[in-house]
Amino acid sequence: MVFQMGKTLVIAEKPSVGRDLAGALDGVFQRRKLDDIKPKRGKKKAEEETAEEVVEKATSKPKSTRTARDEAVFLESDDIVITWAVGHLVQLAEPEEYDEKWKKWRMADLPIVPPNGFKLVPRDARAKKQLKLIETLLKREDIDDVINACDAGREGELIFAYVYESVFGESATSPDAPLPVQRLWISSMTKQAIREGFEKLRPGTQMNSLELAARSRSEADWLVGMNATRAATIRGRAWVGGVVSLGRVQTPTLGMIVKREREIQAFVPEPYRLVHATFQPPYQGIWFEDDETRIFGDLERADRIVAKVSGQDGTVEKVERKEQSERAPLLYDLTSLQRDANRRYGFSARRTLQAAQSLYEGKKAITYPRTSSRFLSGDMVPQLKPTAGTLEPIADYRKSAEYVLALDQLPLQRVVNDAKVDDHHAIIPTDVEHDVESFTPDERRVFDLVARRFLAVFHPPARYARTTVITAVEEERFRTRGKITLEAGWRSVYGVEPDHERQSEDGETEGGEIPALQEGQTVRCIAAEIEDRMTKPPPRYTEATLLSAMETAGKLIDDEELREAMKNSGLGTPATRAETIEVLIRREYIERVGKDLQATPKGIQVITMLEENKLTSPELTGDWEHKLAEIEDGRGDRKKFMNGIAEFTKETVDQIAALDKEKLRPERVELGPCPRCGAVTGEIIRENSKAYGCTSWKSREETGCGFVIWKRVASRTLTPEIARQLIEERRTREVLSGFRSRNGKPFRARLVLNDEDKIEFEFPVRAQTKEPAATE
Repeated sequence: MVFQMGKTLVIAEKPSVGRDLAGALDGVFQRRKLDDIKPKRGKKKAEEETAEEVVEKATSKPKSTRTARDEAVFLESDDIVITWAVGHLVQLAEPEEYDEKWKKWRMADLPIVPPNGFKLVPRDARAKKQLKLIETLLKREDIDDVINACDAGREGELIFAYVYESVFGESATSPDAPLPVQRLWISSMTKQAIREGFEKLRPGTQMNSLELAARSRSEADWLVGMNATRAATIRGRAWVGGVVSLGRVQTPTLGMIVKREREIQAFVPEPYRLVHATFQPPYQGIWFEDDETRIFGDLERADRIVAKVSGQDGTVEKVERKEQSERAPLLYDLTSLQRDANRRYGFSARRTLQAAQSLYEGKKAITYPRTSSRFLSGDMVPQLKPTAGTLEPIADYRKSAEYVLALDQLPLQRVVNDAKVDDHHAIIPTDVEHDVESFTPDERRVFDLVARRFLAVFHPPARYARTTVITAVEEERFRTRGKITLEAGWRSVYGVEPDHERQSEDGETEGGEIPALQEGQTVRCIAAEIEDRMTKPPPRYTEATLLSAMETAGKLIDDEELREAMKNSGLGTPATRAETIEVLIRREYIERVGKDLQATPKGIQVITMLEENKLTSPELTGDWEHKLAEIEDGRGDRKKFMNGIAEFTKETVDQIAALDKEKLRPERVELGPCPRCGAVTGEIIRENSKAYGCTSWKSREETGCGFVIWKRVASRTLTPEIARQLIEERRTREVLSGFRSRNGKPFRARLVLNDEDKIEFEFPVRAQTKEPAATE
């Protein structure tokens, strides 16, 4: 890139990116401080250092008590100045910044809508100091233009837009902006990608639609979240307890989890029976009628079927053989990567994102992870084989990489699609050497998913032979299904993976190879047996299934292609869904129970309070996300969208204000006999606002037997189910997360009720390996 006569100011999103930019660009960079800046061009000569030394000092913790971020530092060469924003420096002002009376939460003041547009304020004192540095640099006489090098996405655009507006009072994408702005837009942090990005800078005005969408999202979240939270807290604080936090994305997500929890609680198990038969020549079948294998109601019918067919000859009525193929899954976007990491490794969405972000920024091993695309652009085709070549030296990928490199022509039909690549392409490995030994265990697992998926898409479909056999014995029919792999295809990339048997409530599985049978052949039923079962409630959401539901606004869609068509109408974006889940956990609306996400009584109470409100609707929020995507594409009307948000906010406040107080009263659970005195007195354990205690307690003077389990333990709320486990089993079944020590550090532990009925912590034993204990 050829810079102008004056200097170019580059604003990155964080110090680590500043290091990468300085290390990739030509010139010797010097480390400087705010105090060094002079209004004229003449500057004090600083000691020359390499870019790596510069940023190492800029981002390492100094010996003093001040952190590196408190030091307003920047990097400077002969023609470039680099600084950073350290995430969001600026945020939308709180209501009291507009009017002091809004500091007090009163229903009469709602909805609050800033009368003359939204104000921007620094997030905190540290942000204010860094903002002062950026303002001073922007107003330096020798700065001729600015490059926005914040994260290449909606949030990165917003970070820069808010900083620029805070300094100049105008949008960075305006044609009349005081300093011209160019946009660095890259999907990889390798030196080559950075240099190419600087050669292909985009005009700032080209990002106007993206900025408008980012502002619309931020302002909509402020209007809906702040007003709904204040209204719900005023109305329901006494019953829900504390602040009732609501939000445009978090509330419908909570609504889906609560809906599932209610389905589970309302579920009544029903007994049924299955009949299995074993035939000679050896194969097995399951009884069915009208495609139903389960016998409900008249359970004795199973006994009659067993007696009827046992030891009898039968006939093979039908043998159907089909060859089927299974194409490789599409490349990863962030949501599909998070789903797979949760299914395979139990990673939370946030844990996966942290590892992916580290692989992108620190190790330069994968491309930009916060993407919503599962395709590549056409201009990337020449680098696909070199990328596969970087995986060849790694033993785990050598064979698959060699196959890809040997192809005369890569199969690109489901890989390259320019129409489905907007800001960023799918996540793939970068085309640099990968030192996998330097990766953390989490990084290694996430990189493994990305690398194998990249290689798999260039392999042929897996081919199977599926056989279905219908056997009739005494007018009763049995079905047998078998599946054998003819060609592993893309599945070979993942090693020898047995096909997991799929078994559902109908009891039917796909076995392996079936003996060669002919239609009309006589066989004998040598044994028949009954299996007793109970119907099961729908499963709770895991992070993998919740991410899928968020992606499609609650609609159950398994097909990848259909899911692609819906992804602009989901709840939130790939970059924000992990944080939405974490917010719900921090608010104690949901909790992790093993791999499941379970609604807490508090979360259920919040949704009960809002039962008829559209704020709990995934479809409505999905529609908003679709409109934000249209604004981003330049097809949507920002003013119309914000007017609709303001109208919805007023409607929500009015509905909450009109709620019947009796409806808000929470149900208090009873947990059975008191373990200390119940056998003698008949007293029980009953929930109150602060604890689960024995009903023998009447007052401070009449304390009864004194048995109590407090709801708050180490900053975590104990649900009725946890209290029940402590009472009945004296310990929790699972290791629980969400606890905090006195100095604020999070920890996980199992709770144990000791001999004195006091709660103690039992900490999980860490395996003596390099694999760390999960912190999620």
